[in-house]
Amino acid sequence: MTKEELAKLLGTTRQNLNKWEKERPDLVRLINQGLALDQSIEETRKHLERLEEIKKNASSGKFNLKGK
Repeated sequence: MTKEELAKLLGTTRQNLNKWEKERPDLVRLINQGLALDQSIEETRKHLERLEEIKKNASSGKFNLKGK
């Protein structure tokens, strides 16, 4: 994600992000951690959906472990 995209997501400007990096590094660290957590949650959700699909197929006698 670019700084411009991040600024838009946060409702601020790229210039403010640059200022925060210098003046509020803890804030920037927390924002980055939150974004990483969101990404991890989304990936976990996708893995869970795939596991549920495998379980459903296995219980019906269908096996397709190579993916979609």
